[in-house]
Parts: sequence; C-alpha cells; structure tokens
Amino acid sequence: MNYIFVLLAFLTGIAISIQAGVNANLRQSLGNPVLAAAVSFGSGFLSLAIALLFMRVPLPALDAVRQISWWKWTGGMIGAIYVTTVIVSVPRIGTANLVSLSVAGQLLAAVVLDHYGLLGFAQHPANGWRLLGLLLIVGGVLLVVKN
Repeated sequence: MNYIFVLLAFLTGIAISIQAGVNANLRQSLGNPVLAAAVSFGSGFLSLAIALLFMRVPLPALDAVRQISWWKWTGGMIGAIYVTTVIVSVPRIGTANLVSLSVAGQLLAAVVLDHYGLLGFAQHPANGWRLLGLLLIVGGVLLVVKN
C-alpha cells in the first residue's frame, strides 16, 4: 500500500469536516444555501483554473469531448447537491452527525460499486471482512448520531 495516498485520504477527511463548517458559515453570511454553494464551487473552479494554467494542461479535442457519455458529466452536479446538502444540514444536525452519516453512505456505495465493478472500478468482492467493516461503521454512526 502506498502510504502517501493513505495519508492524503486521511487529510482529505479532515478537510471535508472543515469545509462543512466553512460553507455553513458562508451560508449564514450570505443568507442562502444555494448561493453559498455557488460561491464555494466558484472559488474551487478558479483555484483549479489557475492550477491548470500553471500546469499548462492541453485541452482535449472537441471531437473527444463530444464522445464523452452524458453520465460522465454528472459529477459536478452530484458535488453541488452534496455541498448544498452539507450547507443546509450542518447547522441542524451538526458536523459529526453529517460526516458520520456521509461516510457510512459512501462506504456502502463503495462496497456495492467495488463488488459489481460498476463505473469502471476493478471488482473487489464484498467479502466477510468488508461487510464486517461496513457493519462496524454503521454501529459507530449509530453511536455518534445517538448523542
């Protein structure tokens, strides 16, 4: 296992919790959850655009873009729904509840995607260890949410 990616994944988890609080505060300042999500995505877009400029990444040919399946364009929409949901939910249920429920949902979806090799993922069977891990996560979520 490449430990740098393990560390990056862990740090990303920390960042997601911080982002939830930052975006919830932005919503409070702006007075609208969708506007706060748009500003959040806008700043993210600008950050990525600047990074691409510095990296001098060539753009794909228009024919290649036209060949992309419709569903492959939905990631940004899914992200917008996620961020807006976080912005609306954090003040009501708290960051720990939101993140624990999100992680449980992500893990359940990941186990299903891996098991069936969906969306181009390599197949990794939902064996007993994975299912036990999923059950332990769900148990942990119940304990966190019970608070």
